[in-house]
Amino acid sequence: MFDIGFTELMLIALVGLIVIGPERMPKVARTVGHLLGRLQRYVGDVKADIKREMQIEELKKLQSEMAAQVNDMESRVDEQMKATEASLNQSILPPADTASATADSPATAENAASGLPARPPPAV
Repeated sequence: MFDIGFTELMLIALVGLIVIGPERMPKVARTVGHLLGRLQRYVGDVKADIKREMQIEELKKLQSEMAAQVNDMESRVDEQMKATEASLNQSILPPADTASATADSPATAENAASGLPARPPPAV
């Protein structure tokens, strides 16, 4: 972060020793050390909070993507189910033209209901 070399630190310490004095210098150095330690812990906590928030945002994004995929899959399955149901209904139900033919003659309708083959109507 800061580019401070050993010579700059020695110069700061010498100026501090002259300005503060040799009696109070150890107490000031201890206080500065405690303050720098607190500052480092605070910066570390802020970094950890930012990292945690970024992870939460990534998880929320992943959750929304997964929800979209689930909804898409659900709609596909519903479409396939409807198509399969329509296909099965079509194969089970008789065609419309045979239903109208059986409705025209009561004898053939009875035969169709009983499972007997249809006979031609008697000649008059």
